[in-house]
Amino acid sequence: MTLRSSFALAALITATAAAQTTTSTPQKQTTRRTPSTASKSTATSAAKATAEPAANPTDNPPNVPPVQGRPKNLYALRYIDTQVGTGEPAKPRQYYTVRYTGWLTDGTKFDSSDDHPGAESFVFPYGARRVIPGWDTGFEGMHVGGKRRLYVPYQLAYGESGRPPVIPAKADLIFDLELVAQSDTPPQEKPEPAPAPQPGETNPAQDAPKPKETPEPSTSKPPTPPPATTPAGQPPQSSPNP
Repeated sequence: MTLRSSFALAALITATAAAQTTTSTPQKQTTRRTPSTASKSTATSAAKATAEPAANPTDNPPNVPPVQGRPKNLYALRYIDTQVGTGEPAKPRQYYTVRYTGWLTDGTKFDSSDDHPGAESFVFPYGARRVIPGWDTGFEGMHVGGKRRLYVPYQLAYGESGRPPVIPAKADLIFDLELVAQSDTPPQEKPEPAPAPQPGETNPAQDAPKPKETPEPSTSKPPTPPPATTPAGQPPQSSPNP
């Protein structure tokens, strides 16, 4: 055997061993998934739907020029009915008789009908803009006799300026309300009682006391005394002589 033949045989044995090793140990294949165009489109549509919900069809009624977009809420009037009334439902343009207590959001009480003279209720025409906007709409859905806690944002209360020093600027308010009664006409005001006169003072509204009248002398004769009760036909007995 020549030297060249020996080298060729050694190379053949090495190649065969390498081939067997490669065949016995399979290589792991790594698969990389590439998102399809359809998946990207679906994800983009879902993100847009979350960011910009579809407009409500009622926002573009017929005969009104349509607009794009969705209305946004600036503020909201919230309430909790703590007692459902059993009387008639509240009506607009009625005179409401209300008992109330108002607080700031830090718990400071700033007004109450119980603190008024005589603890009298408050009367106002509902919906006539005689009170804050939150009150002009905050009784809707109540019944007479009902009680409600009303949360009024500052935009529906006293606005950005508030009413110093009692109501701060941009103050949200909390009210406990009771709808006592409602009527077509305002209730008649009770007459104020006359103040009691102080000692040493006279009341000009009262008549001065009249002096006592002196009885006039009588011109008639005095009555005749009754006759003696002597038996008829007998003279009165005289005392016997000593």
